[in-house]
Amino acid sequence: MSPSPLVKASTLIELNAVIVAMANGKPCLLTASDLALPSGPFETGHRTLEQGLRSWARVKAQQTLGYVEQLYTFADRDRDRTAREQRAVSIGYLALVYQAPHNMDDHWSSWYLHFPWEDHRDGVPTLTTKIIIPALTAWKNAAPDAAAKRERHERIAIAFPANPRHWNEELVLQRYELLWEAGLVSEAGKKKNNLGLAMPFDHRRIVATAMARLRAKIKYRPVVFELMPPAFTLLQLQNTVEALAGLRLHKQNFRRLVEAQGLVEETGAITSGASGRPAKLFAFRRKVLQERAAVGTKLPRTS
Repeated sequence: MSPSPLVKASTLIELNAVIVAMANGKPCLLTASDLALPSGPFETGHRTLEQGLRSWARVKAQQTLGYVEQLYTFADRDRDRTAREQRAVSIGYLALVYQAPHNMDDHWSSWYLHFPWEDHRDGVPTLTTKIIIPALTAWKNAAPDAAAKRERHERIAIAFPANPRHWNEELVLQRYELLWEAGLVSEAGKKKNNLGLAMPFDHRRIVATAMARLRAKIKYRPVVFELMPPAFTLLQLQNTVEALAGLRLHKQNFRRLVEAQGLVEETGAITSGASGRPAKLFAFRRKVLQERAAVGTKLPRTS
C-alpha cells in the first residue's frame, strides 16, 4: 500500500496588537477604519517578536508603545473565514500607550462599544438584565439533554451572576465565548441579538483576552501608570482604574492602598484652572519597579 501523499499547508503568521490608551475617561482601542485590530506580517529581521511589534507600531501606526505583553497564539482553523488555502495564525499582544486621542475618530474605539455588558460602574447594565439574561435562559432551555442544560446553567451563573457582588470582572473572555456559543454576537454568524459593536475575524475575541489580562494585571503590577500623564491627581488615577475594571472602587481604601504601597509621590504642585478645590498632583515612583518585583493597585470595591 503506497503512503498517502503529503499535503502542504500554507500558513500565514501575523502579529495583532491590542493597543490601549485612555481618552475622555474611556479605555480605547487603536483600530483600522473597519474596526480591525492593527496587524502585520511576522518578519524575521528582529531578534524578538516584541522588537518586531514595537518597530512595526512605530513605523505603521505612529505609536511608541510602553508596556507590552504577549497574550496568546490564535490559530483556530475558522478564525478567518475568507481564507481558503491558508491557515492564519496570529500572535496577539497587549500594548499600552499614553498618547490619548483628543477626538474620537475612526482610529480609536472605546472598548465598551464592543463589550457594553462589561461596564458595571453604574450598576448592572440594562442590556444584561433585559436582553442577555433572557436570551441565555432561552439558550439554556433549548439544550438537547439534562446534562447540557445543567452545564449551560452553571456557565451562565458564573459569567452573569444574579448577585452583583459575585461579578468577576476578569471573566471577559468566558462571557464573550458564552455569548458567541449562544449565537448572541454577530461573529457567530447567527441572526439574533447582535450585542456590541462587531469586529472582523476573531479580533473581538483577541480584545476580550486583552481586557481580561489587563484587568488582572492592574491588581498586582503598576501597569496602569503607563496610561497616566506624568502628573495626576489621585482621583484621576482612581477614575482610570475604575474605567479599566468597569467597577466603582472605595475612594478612601483605594487611596490608602496606593499610598501605603509607595506607588506614588507628591510633586509639590496642585491643580489649577479647574472648578472645585485644587488637588495635589502626584507622580508614579518608577523606582518601585526595581524595589519590588510585583506590586499593584488592589481594587477596594464599594460593594
